[in-house]
Amino acid sequence: MGELREPLRELTACGLPEALEVMGERWSFMILRASFNGLHHFEEFLSELGIARNILSNRLAKLVEHDILDRQPCPDDRRRIEYRLTEKGYDLLPAMLALRQWGQKYGVEVVENPVLVDEQDRLPIGPVSILAHDGRILGPADLWLVKPENIGKRVDGTVAEPGDALERGDYADLNRAQAAE
Repeated sequence: MGELREPLRELTACGLPEALEVMGERWSFMILRASFNGLHHFEEFLSELGIARNILSNRLAKLVEHDILDRQPCPDDRRRIEYRLTEKGYDLLPAMLALRQWGQKYGVEVVENPVLVDEQDRLPIGPVSILAHDGRILGPADLWLVKPENIGKRVDGTVAEPGDALERGDYADLNRAQAAE
């Protein structure tokens, strides 16, 4: 990945150790998946996941502490508590989907049922990909590590300007986007 290498001993120089500290075990991901599937109450998580009460309580507290889930009183019964995904929690969806797709690809006879589809056309979603700022799909050979002061400096000495970031509903395939216009 280029001429530089990440400082692997310095755990703070990368977001991965922080993410693993918060999400790095099975039950946290299973609770997150259940949240994406509309579960909100402690008893729902308990019965649907088959998780021990003490483990569930611990994982929910950790997810709330790290602002992945928000703990709030239930509107119709303020004695009951709901756990709702925060923006930070919703931002974990691409990571969840990437792990899910990896498990389906390399798991032993994993059959997706139900199938996750695009709401617009009800066709299965494509693979989670690494996208460049302009929507190009990148592979491992396309990734480089550079010092912050060298961002945008090309090998030939020219300077690249970042394009507009893709937003929800934008096309990563620029040819398809042009055809849609």
